[in-house]
Amino acid sequence: MRAAGVTPASPPAGSADSLAELTPQQLQIARLAAAGLTNREIGERIFLSPRTVGFHLYRIFPKLGITSRAQLRDALPEPGE
Repeated sequence: MRAAGVTPASPPAGSADSLAELTPQQLQIARLAAAGLTNREIGERIFLSPRTVGFHLYRIFPKLGITSRAQLRDALPEPGE
């Protein structure tokens, strides 16, 4: 589709399809970021550098169809759902 110049529509934020694209580590990082932790705090909890956490968030946002950290809370279901 891209070769024809058509941009495929991204799934709605928080949809099951978009969550299925996340690795378990990306989902963990996204949940921690949605809880308000900084990249440094997330990195300390899961033993990654803050730059690596930032890289993961950079990859997570398009998968969830969001553009900012503030949208993470709405894009992710509660852990029990």
